[in-house]
Amino acid sequence: MTHHAKLIKGGKIVIPADLRRELGFKDGDRLVIERDGNSLVIKTSQQVLREIQAEVRRLIRPHEGSLVDELIAERRAEAAAEDRRP
Repeated sequence: MTHHAKLIKGGKIVIPADLRRELGFKDGDRLVIERDGNSLVIKTSQQVLREIQAEVRRLIRPHEGSLVDELIAERRAEAAAEDRRP
């Protein structure tokens, strides 16, 4: 579906109400505008955050168990090694 908007003074764009509803944009939402060639992509900051979280999850190696527990174990091992030093 095609929507039309008008660029008004100060570079403001009014997104049509039906499109805002479809996209879940609400008054006060922080929007992120990305350039894609000669086009603009508009997302909420929450959408961008979810995309970043998904990318980080994809990059983290498959892991069994808790990363927090692994970190604590590593720190305890380092502390024990320091205690053994003369």
